[in-house]
Amino acid sequence: MRRLLALIAATLAASAASTPPPRIMAVGDSITQGGGATFATYRVVLAAKLRAAGLRFEFVGSQVTPTPQGPLRHEGYGGKNAEFLAGILDAKLAAAPADILMIQAGHNHFAEEKPIPGILAATRAMVATARARNPNGVVVIAQVIPAGKLPKYAYIPELNLALAALVKELDRPAQRVLTVDLAAGFDVAADTISDRVHPNERGAEKIAQRWAELLTPLLK
Repeated sequence: MRRLLALIAATLAASAASTPPPRIMAVGDSITQGGGATFATYRVVLAAKLRAAGLRFEFVGSQVTPTPQGPLRHEGYGGKNAEFLAGILDAKLAAAPADILMIQAGHNHFAEEKPIPGILAATRAMVATARARNPNGVVVIAQVIPAGKLPKYAYIPELNLALAALVKELDRPAQRVLTVDLAAGFDVAADTISDRVHPNERGAEKIAQRWAELLTPLLK
Protein backbone atom coordinates (compact mmCIF):
# COMPACT_ATOMS: atom_id res chain seq x y z
CA MET A 1 0.00 0.00 0.00
CA ARG A 2 2.81 2.39 0.89
CA ARG A 3 4.53 1.65 -2.39
CA LEU A 4 1.29 2.34 -4.25
CA LEU A 5 0.80 5.66 -2.47
CA ALA A 6 4.40 6.61 -3.15
CA LEU A 7 3.96 5.75 -6.82
CA ILE A 8 0.78 7.85 -7.03
CA ALA A 9 2.50 10.78 -5.33
CA ALA A 10 5.48 10.53 -7.67
CA THR A 11 3.18 10.38 -10.70
CA LEU A 12 1.24 13.45 -9.56
CA ALA A 13 4.47 15.33 -8.87
CA ALA A 14 5.83 14.48 -12.31
CA SER A 15 2.57 15.56 -13.91
CA ALA A 16 2.61 18.90 -12.06
CA ALA A 17 6.23 19.50 -13.05
CA SER A 18 5.42 18.92 -16.72
CA THR A 19 2.44 21.29 -16.68
CA PRO A 20 3.30 24.85 -17.76
CA PRO A 21 3.11 27.34 -14.87
CA PRO A 22 0.27 29.87 -14.79
CA ARG A 23 1.04 32.84 -17.01
CA ILE A 24 0.57 36.32 -15.55
CA MET A 25 0.44 39.57 -17.53
CA ALA A 26 0.80 42.84 -15.60
CA VAL A 27 -0.78 45.70 -17.55
CA GLY A 28 -0.52 49.34 -16.56
CA ASP A 29 1.32 52.64 -16.64
CA SER A 30 4.65 53.71 -15.14
CA ILE A 31 3.74 52.25 -11.75
CA THR A 32 3.61 48.85 -13.43
CA GLN A 33 6.58 49.52 -15.69
CA GLY A 34 8.83 50.77 -12.91
CA GLY A 35 11.30 53.61 -12.95
CA GLY A 36 14.70 51.96 -12.84
CA ALA A 37 16.84 54.07 -10.54
CA THR A 38 14.11 56.73 -10.25
CA PHE A 39 11.45 54.83 -8.32
CA ALA A 40 10.84 51.30 -7.08
CA THR A 41 9.30 48.55 -9.17
CA TYR A 42 6.66 46.57 -7.27
CA ARG A 43 6.73 43.68 -9.76
CA VAL A 44 10.26 42.71 -8.73
CA VAL A 45 9.21 42.57 -5.08
CA LEU A 46 6.05 40.66 -6.00
CA ALA A 47 7.93 38.03 -8.02
CA ALA A 48 10.33 37.52 -5.11
CA LYS A 49 7.40 37.04 -2.70
CA LEU A 50 5.74 34.48 -4.96
CA ARG A 51 8.99 32.56 -5.44
CA ALA A 52 9.62 32.57 -1.68
CA ALA A 53 6.17 31.01 -1.23
CA GLY A 54 7.18 28.17 -3.55
CA LEU A 55 4.63 29.08 -6.22
CA ARG A 56 5.02 28.33 -9.92
CA PHE A 57 4.29 31.20 -12.32
CA GLU A 58 5.57 32.99 -15.40
CA PHE A 59 5.22 36.71 -16.09
CA VAL A 60 4.57 37.34 -19.79
CA GLY A 61 4.57 40.40 -22.04
CA SER A 62 6.54 42.28 -24.66
CA GLN A 63 8.35 44.57 -22.18
CA VAL A 64 11.26 43.29 -20.09
CA THR A 65 12.71 44.42 -16.77
CA PRO A 66 16.11 42.96 -15.78
CA THR A 67 16.07 41.73 -12.18
CA PRO A 68 18.46 39.81 -9.90
CA GLN A 69 16.22 36.77 -10.50
CA GLY A 70 16.29 37.14 -14.27
CA PRO A 71 14.15 39.00 -16.86
CA LEU A 72 10.64 39.93 -15.73
CA ARG A 73 8.15 40.54 -18.54
CA HIS A 74 5.19 42.92 -18.44
CA GLU A 75 3.01 45.40 -20.33
CA GLY A 76 3.68 48.59 -18.39
CA TYR A 77 3.98 51.89 -20.26
CA GLY A 78 5.04 55.13 -18.59
CA GLY A 79 2.75 58.07 -19.31
CA LYS A 80 0.01 55.93 -20.88
CA ASN A 81 -3.58 55.64 -19.67
CA ALA A 82 -6.30 52.98 -19.59
CA GLU A 83 -7.58 53.91 -23.03
CA PHE A 84 -4.15 53.31 -24.56
CA LEU A 85 -3.86 49.95 -22.81
CA ALA A 86 -7.28 48.86 -24.03
CA GLY A 87 -6.17 49.63 -27.57
CA ILE A 88 -3.06 47.42 -27.48
CA LEU A 89 -4.20 44.58 -25.23
CA ASP A 90 -5.61 42.23 -27.86
CA ALA A 91 -2.36 42.16 -29.82
CA LYS A 92 -0.33 41.72 -26.64
CA LEU A 93 -2.45 38.78 -25.46
CA ALA A 94 -2.32 37.23 -28.93
CA ALA A 95 1.48 37.31 -28.76
CA ALA A 96 1.72 36.27 -25.09
CA PRO A 97 -1.39 34.43 -23.81
CA ALA A 98 -2.09 34.85 -20.11
CA ASP A 99 -4.06 32.96 -17.48
CA ILE A 100 -4.14 35.90 -15.06
CA LEU A 101 -4.40 39.52 -16.19
CA MET A 102 -3.39 42.20 -13.69
CA ILE A 103 -4.82 45.61 -14.62
CA GLN A 104 -3.54 48.64 -12.74
CA ALA A 105 -4.62 51.71 -14.71
CA GLY A 106 -6.17 54.99 -13.68
CA HIS A 107 -3.47 57.64 -13.70
CA ASN A 108 -2.31 59.90 -16.56
CA HIS A 109 -5.50 61.93 -16.81
CA PHE A 110 -6.44 65.35 -15.43
CA ALA A 111 -9.40 65.88 -13.12
CA GLU A 112 -10.64 68.59 -15.50
CA GLU A 113 -11.13 65.93 -18.18
CA LYS A 114 -13.72 64.15 -16.01
CA PRO A 115 -11.99 60.93 -17.03
CA ILE A 116 -13.81 58.31 -14.96
CA PRO A 117 -16.36 57.21 -17.63
CA GLY A 118 -13.57 56.78 -20.17
CA ILE A 119 -11.39 54.80 -17.76
CA LEU A 120 -14.30 52.53 -16.86
CA ALA A 121 -15.12 51.95 -20.54
CA ALA A 122 -11.50 51.10 -21.27
CA THR A 123 -11.33 48.74 -18.30
CA ARG A 124 -14.55 47.04 -19.39
CA ALA A 125 -13.05 46.63 -22.87
CA MET A 126 -9.91 45.04 -21.43
CA VAL A 127 -11.98 42.49 -19.53
CA ALA A 128 -13.89 41.65 -22.73
CA THR A 129 -10.61 41.26 -24.63
CA ALA A 130 -9.15 39.00 -21.96
CA ARG A 131 -12.25 36.81 -21.95
CA ALA A 132 -12.24 36.52 -25.73
CA ARG A 133 -8.61 35.42 -25.69
CA ASN A 134 -8.93 33.09 -22.68
CA PRO A 135 -12.48 32.33 -21.49
CA ASN A 136 -11.06 30.48 -18.47
CA GLY A 137 -8.70 33.22 -17.41
CA VAL A 138 -8.91 35.46 -14.34
CA VAL A 139 -8.84 39.26 -14.53
CA VAL A 140 -7.80 41.31 -11.52
CA ILE A 141 -8.61 45.03 -11.54
CA ALA A 142 -6.70 47.18 -9.07
CA GLN A 143 -8.11 50.11 -7.21
CA VAL A 144 -5.12 52.34 -7.87
CA ILE A 145 -2.85 54.02 -5.36
CA PRO A 146 -3.71 57.61 -4.38
CA ALA A 147 -1.56 60.52 -5.47
CA GLY A 148 -0.56 63.74 -3.78
CA LYS A 149 -0.33 65.55 -7.10
CA LEU A 150 -3.47 67.65 -6.84
CA PRO A 151 -5.77 68.78 -8.29
CA LYS A 152 -4.65 66.63 -11.24
CA TYR A 153 -5.48 63.34 -9.53
CA ALA A 154 -8.39 64.48 -7.40
CA TYR A 155 -10.62 62.03 -9.29
CA ILE A 156 -8.85 58.88 -8.03
CA PRO A 157 -10.94 58.22 -4.88
CA GLU A 158 -14.15 58.37 -6.92
CA LEU A 159 -12.56 56.24 -9.63
CA ASN A 160 -11.66 53.53 -7.14
CA LEU A 161 -15.25 53.32 -5.93
CA ALA A 162 -16.39 53.02 -9.55
CA LEU A 163 -13.81 50.31 -10.28
CA ALA A 164 -14.98 48.28 -7.29
CA ALA A 165 -18.56 48.51 -8.57
CA LEU A 166 -17.45 47.49 -12.06
CA VAL A 167 -15.79 44.37 -10.68
CA LYS A 168 -19.01 43.35 -8.93
CA GLU A 169 -20.88 43.83 -12.19
CA LEU A 170 -18.47 41.84 -14.36
CA ASP A 171 -17.51 38.99 -12.03
CA ARG A 172 -19.03 35.60 -12.91
CA PRO A 173 -18.59 32.19 -11.25
CA ALA A 174 -16.99 30.73 -14.38
CA GLN A 175 -15.21 33.91 -15.49
CA ARG A 176 -13.76 35.60 -12.48
CA VAL A 177 -13.09 39.32 -12.25
CA LEU A 178 -11.52 40.22 -8.92
CA THR A 179 -10.29 43.40 -7.31
CA VAL A 180 -7.26 44.31 -5.24
CA ASP A 181 -7.43 47.51 -3.21
CA LEU A 182 -4.01 49.11 -3.53
CA ALA A 183 -5.27 52.40 -2.12
CA ALA A 184 -6.11 51.08 1.34
CA GLY A 185 -3.25 51.78 3.73
CA PHE A 186 -1.15 53.53 1.08
CA ASP A 187 0.29 56.73 2.58
CA VAL A 188 1.20 59.26 -0.09
CA ALA A 189 3.51 61.15 2.27
CA ALA A 190 5.48 58.06 3.31
CA ASP A 191 5.08 55.69 0.36
CA THR A 192 5.96 57.82 -2.70
CA ILE A 193 9.00 59.63 -4.02
CA SER A 194 9.18 63.41 -4.18
CA ASP A 195 6.67 63.64 -7.06
CA ARG A 196 4.01 62.21 -4.66
CA VAL A 197 2.82 59.82 -7.39
CA HIS A 198 5.31 56.98 -7.87
CA PRO A 199 6.10 54.48 -5.12
CA ASN A 200 9.33 54.43 -3.17
CA GLU A 201 10.65 51.14 -1.76
CA ARG A 202 8.15 51.17 1.09
CA GLY A 203 5.30 51.89 -1.32
CA ALA A 204 6.44 49.16 -3.71
CA GLU A 205 6.49 46.70 -0.83
CA LYS A 206 2.91 47.60 0.09
CA ILE A 207 1.71 47.22 -3.52
CA ALA A 208 3.53 43.90 -3.93
CA GLN A 209 2.10 42.56 -0.68
CA ARG A 210 -1.48 43.32 -1.75
CA TRP A 211 -0.95 41.63 -5.10
CA ALA A 212 0.75 38.64 -3.44
CA GLU A 213 -2.16 38.15 -1.05
CA LEU A 214 -4.56 37.99 -3.96
CA LEU A 215 -2.42 35.94 -6.36
CA THR A 216 -1.25 33.29 -3.89
CA PRO A 217 -4.56 31.34 -3.68
CA LEU A 218 -4.97 31.59 -7.45
CA LEU A 219 -1.53 30.14 -8.09
CA LYS A 220 -2.00 27.36 -5.55
